[in-house]
Amino acid sequence: MKVENPAAFRFIMQDDLYLLPGDMLTVSGASDTENVPAPISPPVIETQKPAFNYMGNNRQHFLVLVFYPAHEFMHDAHLTALTNTLSRKGLDIADVAILNLSNCAEAAFAEIVEQLSPKKVLILGNDILPADLPALTLNKPELVGAILMLKTFGFGEMMDSNDKKKAFWEQVKNF
Repeated sequence: MKVENPAAFRFIMQDDLYLLPGDMLTVSGASDTENVPAPISPPVIETQKPAFNYMGNNRQHFLVLVFYPAHEFMHDAHLTALTNTLSRKGLDIADVAILNLSNCAEAAFAEIVEQLSPKKVLILGNDILPADLPALTLNKPELVGAILMLKTFGFGEMMDSNDKKKAFWEQVKNF
């Protein structure tokens, strides 16, 4: 039986109770610190890494970096030209990841690599280089770490120049 109020014992038990000295419990080291709650540490807030919005399924781990501030991914005519170029190499949009850096300008290249795990990176244009990316030579494939990278002209530059289109295709077909 559980009794919450000790004064109720006199109504429940009519016999007298005596506490013998041998039955007493010894309490050692009792202090007020037992009642003090442990300090609560603030919760650890882990910053979430941004999820990049890219076009394609990245099946071949082929990343295409573009810069189109007025579009979600690419200008339609430029996307058609890129699709045609990829099809000549035996690839399609599902094989690549097209990332518009105007939508994630603050993103570091290391974050992009961590999330997308590219084996090849095609950079279309000079104005899209992430800050932590080493300087690359135009139209020359370079190995950066374990990633093969090619920086070339953007489609905006190539649409009006056949020489730039030829230089682009010569590098991309072997990339």
